[in-house]
Amino acid sequence: MSEKIRLSILGSTGSIGRQTLDLVRMFPDVFSVEALTANDNVDLLIKQALEYNPNTVVINNETLYLTLKESLKDTDIKVFAGAESINHVAESENIDELVIALVGFAGLQPTLRAAKAGKRMALATKEALVVAGELLFKAIKTNNASLVPIDSEHSAIFQCLQGENLNTVSKLILTASGGPFKNRNAEDFDSITINEALSHPSWQMGDKITIDSATMMNKGFEVIEAHWLFGINPENIDVVIHPESIIHSMVAFVDGSIKAQLGIPDMRIPILYSLTYPYRLPTNIATPDFIELHSLTFEKPNLKLFPHLQLAYDILKVGGIMPCALNAANEVAVRAFLNNEIKFNMMYQVVVKSLETVNPAPISDLEQLINIDAEVRQKTKEIIKQIK
Repeated sequence: MSEKIRLSILGSTGSIGRQTLDLVRMFPDVFSVEALTANDNVDLLIKQALEYNPNTVVINNETLYLTLKESLKDTDIKVFAGAESINHVAESENIDELVIALVGFAGLQPTLRAAKAGKRMALATKEALVVAGELLFKAIKTNNASLVPIDSEHSAIFQCLQGENLNTVSKLILTASGGPFKNRNAEDFDSITINEALSHPSWQMGDKITIDSATMMNKGFEVIEAHWLFGINPENIDVVIHPESIIHSMVAFVDGSIKAQLGIPDMRIPILYSLTYPYRLPTNIATPDFIELHSLTFEKPNLKLFPHLQLAYDILKVGGIMPCALNAANEVAVRAFLNNEIKFNMMYQVVVKSLETVNPAPISDLEQLINIDAEVRQKTKEIIKQIK
């Protein structure tokens, strides 16, 4: 790495984006920032732009364009607004690597645009794989793009597979912390509050992914991601609860051996690996103290308490447009819970009822997925109104 790696960060004001910029600050001789984008956190985007001096910034919320423009008027930073401007950043020639950390379905189009432009992508936006893994990997193969996952679980598997032949893999084992409610009685799920659901025991994440972790939908999405990233069938992807969150995932091989990747719960580790792969840079991030830990524990997920996980497996097996529908219904249900419109244990009911309105079909193109997403969101909102 003789020259600086020019980064564009889509979603720079979110958890992954902020931690990526922490690494840029940690390694100023390794990374430079070409572009930053945000949805509507304009104040933080302004602060980031003034510190890292990117060539370009984009605010998705077009009503905030003038605020951003005025705040950066004394700089040479180019200012844009809107989703199409984010797409242009994703396919820009002036970058070496694109960090995609957008929340939800919004990350799909820029990810596909980057793949079609042959970009190297560090991907944290799981919905791009959940919704359109088939389309994305066709674009990656056709255009000689590359993708390194940021998610700690998929980064762990990616690392365990280095130097290995996929034909020798018998099983992928995704670990899960179990979230804040793994020991909660089923009859108490009706009273779970928003603050309780946002209190993750191991990781600091955005609101949406934290709620998905609390329901274990996040882990279901990770099963779908793993299928597309590594070409492993759903029946060969297991999930185990590992509350200590030290083993981030494992790979079992046909000879009976298992590889695991370990580290403290710090997303900067997989982010840095994704940015510098196949190299590793030295950091001052701590390593696990096994004497202090004493033991690592594991248990099966409780599918009765957390039916979202089994639902994701079932939808993956159906395939086609159904994972897109699952994501759309779940995004609306999570937002409704965060807005105090439905209770925690109603999210699963809402998602299932929404999926029952969708007829399974193969994926044809991006436009089809955009239409399915919009239709399912509208149906889900109607279902929420009916059950409130």
